[in-house]
Amino acid sequence: MEESSYSNLSTSHLLGSVPAVTNEEKKASYEVPEANMQIFPPNNASGGGRGRGYQTLEAPTEEFEQQPPNNWSGVFSISSYTQYFNVDTDVVIYRLISSFYPVTGDFFSKIDANPDLYGLIWITTTLVFMLASFGNWATYLMQKHSDGTTSWSFDVGYINAAAVGIYGYAVVVPMAFNFLLQYLGSNASLVRFWCMWGYSFSIFIPTALLLLIPVEILRWIIILIAGSASSCFVALNLKSYIEGANDLKMMVVAAFLLQMALAIFIKVWFFP
Repeated sequence: MEESSYSNLSTSHLLGSVPAVTNEEKKASYEVPEANMQIFPPNNASGGGRGRGYQTLEAPTEEFEQQPPNNWSGVFSISSYTQYFNVDTDVVIYRLISSFYPVTGDFFSKIDANPDLYGLIWITTTLVFMLASFGNWATYLMQKHSDGTTSWSFDVGYINAAAVGIYGYAVVVPMAFNFLLQYLGSNASLVRFWCMWGYSFSIFIPTALLLLIPVEILRWIIILIAGSASSCFVALNLKSYIEGANDLKMMVVAAFLLQMALAIFIKVWFFP
């Protein structure tokens, strides 16, 4: 009873009381105008060119150009070479096949638009592991062919020798020729030299398999043929690259002899 009497008391005279919200109140509406982003200075259409007027903001166009490492600071920057690994498998295979035809001497014209370093790393790494494994296998076959009673053990030193010899040659020799040609006033490209010398090693990959034949005279014939083909590939392409400079002919002879020395090193060290 008492609770119902309390609920009937009027509360309109109390301080701070809030009046009830009625449904008749009108809600204010506000419409946001459509925005159009513009930049300053404006564009003046009447003048026929760019002047004072508003210009509509457009998406920027992205352009990318290959920036070869022309100076020595770019040579030692890894970011300078990332663009040279953007190459398709078909292109690499085509360049591999071209390296087996040394007499054409047009390899630089084939890689002029897009020289790559993928072939250099892939070919040299494959050759290092093949020389280390097949070299040990060849010594095993020769040992079993001569004396089957003695024990044979895997020589881990072949891996170190192959890595130092092949990687060192592939990096240092092109850098030396690039430095000498630039010093003598010729327009040389280090990336193109690395690319060309890298593909010149491709013929030694099947050669390493053939050198497993346990016949010494046949091994020498195989390595001399492969070395001559690789040396001609390097020399003829280098000759076409510096064509017209008669005083640089000795560079071609030096490149031929160095490539032959590499072939003899492979035979003597890994397939004795």
